[in-house]
Amino acid sequence: MKTKMYAAVAAMVMTTMAAGCAGQKEVKTVAGIDVANMDTTVAPGKDFARYATGGWNDAHPLTAEYSRYGAFEMLNENNQAKLKDLIEGLAARESAAGTAAQKIGDLFNLAMDSLTLNQEGMAPVKAQYDKIAAVADRKQLVPLMAELAYDGIGTYFAAYVYADPKNSDRNILQLAQGGINLREKEYYLATDSVTENIRNQYKAYIVRLFQLAGCAEAEARQKMEAVMEIETAIAGKSFSAVERRNPEANYHKLGYADFCKRFAGVDWEAYLAVLGVKNPDELNVEQLEPLQEVVRLLTVLPLDKHIAYMQYNLLDAAAPYLSDDFVTAKFDFYGKVLSGRQENRPRWKRAVGTVNSLLGELVGQMYVEKYFPAAAKERMLQLVKNLQESLGQRIDEQAWMCDSTKQKAHEKLAAFTVKIGYPDKWKDYTALKVEKDSYWANVCRASNWEMADMFGRIGQPVDKTEWLMSPQTVNAYYNPSTNEICFPAAILQYPFFDMNADDACNYGAIGVVIGHEMTHGFDDQGRQFDKNGNLKDWWTAEDAERFQARTQVMVDFFNGIEVLPGLKANGQLTLGENIADHGGLKIAFQAFRNATKDAPLGVENGFTPEQRFFLSYALLWAGNIRDEQIRVNTKSDPHSLARWRINGALPHIPAWYEAFAIADTDPMYVAPEKRVDIW
Repeated sequence: MKTKMYAAVAAMVMTTMAAGCAGQKEVKTVAGIDVANMDTTVAPGKDFARYATGGWNDAHPLTAEYSRYGAFEMLNENNQAKLKDLIEGLAARESAAGTAAQKIGDLFNLAMDSLTLNQEGMAPVKAQYDKIAAVADRKQLVPLMAELAYDGIGTYFAAYVYADPKNSDRNILQLAQGGINLREKEYYLATDSVTENIRNQYKAYIVRLFQLAGCAEAEARQKMEAVMEIETAIAGKSFSAVERRNPEANYHKLGYADFCKRFAGVDWEAYLAVLGVKNPDELNVEQLEPLQEVVRLLTVLPLDKHIAYMQYNLLDAAAPYLSDDFVTAKFDFYGKVLSGRQENRPRWKRAVGTVNSLLGELVGQMYVEKYFPAAAKERMLQLVKNLQESLGQRIDEQAWMCDSTKQKAHEKLAAFTVKIGYPDKWKDYTALKVEKDSYWANVCRASNWEMADMFGRIGQPVDKTEWLMSPQTVNAYYNPSTNEICFPAAILQYPFFDMNADDACNYGAIGVVIGHEMTHGFDDQGRQFDKNGNLKDWWTAEDAERFQARTQVMVDFFNGIEVLPGLKANGQLTLGENIADHGGLKIAFQAFRNATKDAPLGVENGFTPEQRFFLSYALLWAGNIRDEQIRVNTKSDPHSLARWRINGALPHIPAWYEAFAIADTDPMYVAPEKRVDIW
């Protein structure tokens, strides 16, 4: 998957949900509020998250398979069961070569064939492993690096093609930091006991992979030291998660000749030739320093260290698609150590996940045809229109913005592209072949197909009809480069969207999701892009300064939240998502009021319409999470933890105080002058 290509996209939640949770109680779809989801023994002003979602959390305890389980995971699990039925039906029969049914069915069967996979061991990757081992000249490293990238195996940095941030209609080659498999630099550099333990466990995992590949322990440890030397060096020059959120600081467009001079020491022509790219006129280097460090490492380190590093990246990437000992090794570190999960997902869920990932829109066409009613799309279109009107009203009401900035904001709002349900034009998978040779070979083949398509777009117009999520994804996103909001079919289900529920519930749930994605166009990152998706300042200096002062209130508030003993939330990292939650709540509540002003709703199940609005919002973030996952998310996730998307967001919404009669004596009370007030 072109992960870096999508780095700027602001999603509703990180898409790391695992599927399945046997024995879990499924939440009932009801029109209104199900009191069983609540814990009414807790006062709303003391802990609204517990008050609104305590019953749901108690009914859905974490199983061994999960590091977190909430509404998103519940829907994803339900979707997995639906996809399993669709896919197994195709896998059970022979289909004509080249058809969607053949590709989906054969790939699933390869993933499910544990007997063959365990007999093969590392055989599917041996040719690649040996080719790396045979490198005898430093000049061979660069083209080999590109070969691995083409197979979906990341190494020293990432290369991708997407819209030029300052010329959003044109695709450009872009290079970005990479090369560190723990993703965040702190894992390599921090010296606290928790991080040091994770780092030691990571070293043990690297040794384990090399031993599974046939290395003696001493050799495996020597190779591990080489891997850690390279990854630690790159980490030392890498941007942090917070630093990567600054669009201007991550944009350095260079002419190709200047680029080659600046990063001399790497044969860039050889690298690009493997990717099928002729020398481009220009390219964007997101982060200069880590790429400079990579050039240094490629120049000075002994060849055997680079060989070990490349072999490790191959084994790590391939591990989920090999024999059970490789699968278990990877799960034991990334699943158990990092996330606190106790058991891996069942094989069928992993198989469905791979098919869904590699053949997303082929599966999506079947999913939409069977599970997405046209009426849901029509209802959503009306909701989006109402939310756009509400956001326009909110813009007009901001006394801190001058008229010229408001006018530009309205222009951007009017230019939003709205995508709901599924693409109007599906991807063409004709050139992608699925064969019965090996599971890993097909994973590489899918990557080759995707890479060829991506690198063929250099210099071409951006396809603004393309979807960056499949219809069966439980999520939503805003893309600043195309100024679009997208709501895949899979999220348009209870508790997010209920065709039978009244406006209080739907505006509090999917309405806030819509408002959230719209607000991303005006958060600390999105506001830096204009109506056409270009990185361009359209604010007056005074308005930008006032905006930053208001957002700093939010940063400070979340920085003060202790998520675990001694561990504070990162208000700067989560600022964009927190602004989006804040704006989504305000915009959706105003849209709800607009929609019901001529026909007010009554009390239902003892709750006023306003109370139902906020209870529906809170239910989106019901869930349980392990301490290990809390640490991972706090270090790297731009979203606040689910609990704090309730208890951290609502104290800044005046209507919430009114709905539940929150008093200044309540623990969650925040004085008006200390509340966030942006959109």
